[in-house]
Amino acid sequence: MTWFEAVFVLLAGMGAGTINAVVGSGTLLTFPALLAVGIPPVLANVSNTVGLAPGAAAGAIGYRRELEGQRGRMLRLVPASIVGGILGGVLLLTTPDSAFHAVVPVLILLGCLLVAFQPWLSKWISAPSHLHRGAWWVIPAVFATGVYGGYFGAAQGVLLMAILGLGLDSNLQRMNGLKNVLATAVNTVAAILFVIVHDIDWLVAVLIAVGSTIGGFLGARYGRRLPPIALRTLIVCIGAIAIVTLMF
Repeated sequence: MTWFEAVFVLLAGMGAGTINAVVGSGTLLTFPALLAVGIPPVLANVSNTVGLAPGAAAGAIGYRRELEGQRGRMLRLVPASIVGGILGGVLLLTTPDSAFHAVVPVLILLGCLLVAFQPWLSKWISAPSHLHRGAWWVIPAVFATGVYGGYFGAAQGVLLMAILGLGLDSNLQRMNGLKNVLATAVNTVAAILFVIVHDIDWLVAVLIAVGSTIGGFLGARYGRRLPPIALRTLIVCIGAIAIVTLMF
């Protein structure tokens, strides 16, 4: 890898860390960047997951203020993310990606629609079901998103924000902090799995880790300043870009 390519990957990691902290979809920056510098797809995917894990943790730490009072939610949802992330990583290593890749744009589109119409859907579903503990389907939905995140992860944050927005009674910024914790859990267990059983391009992983950690703190610092409508709009826009990128 030339120094120019190394800087390119580092900057992609920084951008991914920022986007992941605010929305989630940073993989759509780093994965194409790794392919562009000649990293084979599977190696790029696993190395990217390892590199993005520290950035996800940085975003979660940056949103620690929004996590106050959500310990019970984390205790219920993090295990679902961990199990889902492990299963998703196993699927990546043992199955062809053609079938799963075909449904990814559909999942992202569904997530965008749910985020966009979440205020109206929440009222339609009725407020009594949205208690502090959350709707019954939140845990299995978080598990399913963890499987997706362990497998590939692009727009994992969009899907999580849609699930949390519909299933929990909380404001958007607090849900964003919780989303960062869940994404960190998925990325971390998948990264550990890949380190144990698969080759890693450690130069790539370190460059992305450094960039995504810086970006994670930046995203957490400035992302919380966005008003709900701006954050919701950004989520939908990132999701739309994800769909176009993955389809074409």
